[in-house]
Amino acid sequence: MKFKTGAALLEQCETLQIPISEAMIRREITISGQDREAILERMRRAWQIMRDAVEEGREGHLHSIGGLIGGEGKKLLDHITVRSLMRKAAAYAMSVLEVNASMGLIVAAPTAGSSGVIPGVFMSVQEKEGFTDEQMMLALFNAGAVGYLIMQNATVAGAEGGCQAEIGSAAAMAASAVVELMGGTPEQCLAAASDVLSCMLGLVCDPVAGLVEIPCQKRNATAACNALICAEMALAGIETPIPFDEMVTATYRVGRSIPYELRETALGGVAATPSACALCDQILCARKENA
Repeated sequence: MKFKTGAALLEQCETLQIPISEAMIRREITISGQDREAILERMRRAWQIMRDAVEEGREGHLHSIGGLIGGEGKKLLDHITVRSLMRKAAAYAMSVLEVNASMGLIVAAPTAGSSGVIPGVFMSVQEKEGFTDEQMMLALFNAGAVGYLIMQNATVAGAEGGCQAEIGSAAAMAASAVVELMGGTPEQCLAAASDVLSCMLGLVCDPVAGLVEIPCQKRNATAACNALICAEMALAGIETPIPFDEMVTATYRVGRSIPYELRETALGGVAATPSACALCDQILCARKENA
């Protein structure tokens, strides 16, 4: 069960007539030496942490270490009159980023800076469709398989590949998992993941003051929506001309081509705007006063 490409994963799924989540579970059993229940229990714990982060964040009482975000998730939820799937996914994703930025407990899936995407998508889908926690936990294995393949063949680090590597990977993972939850095939799962990566190709990593707050929080929200849209396109049977493996390679090449100022250094992009620099000064002053 040791697959290293999307094509190899799909071949195993076809041969064994299993979904991606099951292939990933069997891989984890093979490489870890643990039994099935131990593997499942670890993922149950991860899902519970994700759920708790959404619940804590959407209460609106958190304030980030840098003071740049806090309460936005609740504001969006309070503003929503008709709580559609994408609106809730966006609000939940923002809420998790508040938990992360206030030093709360989150699951870095695949990174802390992108930790709101999967919980935001999963929680909103669960509430709409009525999936059990056990079904959601199993779907995380599907997401994990996509994340593993991206890490194996590219990167999920903003410092190496830009925000497309972090937010884009998280959204690709979420999209693939949603497709499986909704009864899609393994091929449709990876098609959705490929579409996400193509839609987010070239996104730079430019955190204000080097903090995972601005523009990270809103990018998590929009990435959650991207994941849901791409999942729906795959489920609708809309063809994806670029295979997942090729899209991962393209993402990596683009990431390596992004100037270093736009790869998590806070030296370019949003972080270099006059308003962002003014916020940096405010943060420094506040820290001196509290020292």
